Amino acid sequence: MEQDQKFVEDVVRAIVNNPADVKTTRIIDERGVLITLDVNPADMGYVIGRQGQTARSIRTLLKIVGAKNNARVNLKINEPEGGRAPRLHDNAVVDTSAVDNLEI
Repeated sequence: MEQDQKFVEDVVRAIVNNPADVKTTRIIDERGVLITLDVNPADMGYVIGRQGQTARSIRTLLKIVGAKNNARVNLKINEPEGGRAPRLHDNAVVDTSAVDNLEI
């Protein structure tokens, strides 16, 4: 296992509840090294972090590890099936019929 791939696995295993489910694959192409990360769906929040800060930090540190080895390294985090719930936008229509006739 390469140093950059081992770095990602070690960091992610340290922050998730199911470290046995952490898996990475490493692919080299013309654009550099791509490390793909798979984790247990229950651990996605730990890996992404609030507003993506944890994922951004892991990517930044990974780029430093890659720079030490003269390689361009990117991280892709695979989203599990049904990982994102649909979000309501500010202009979305919300059904308020259940509370429209309340006299408060």
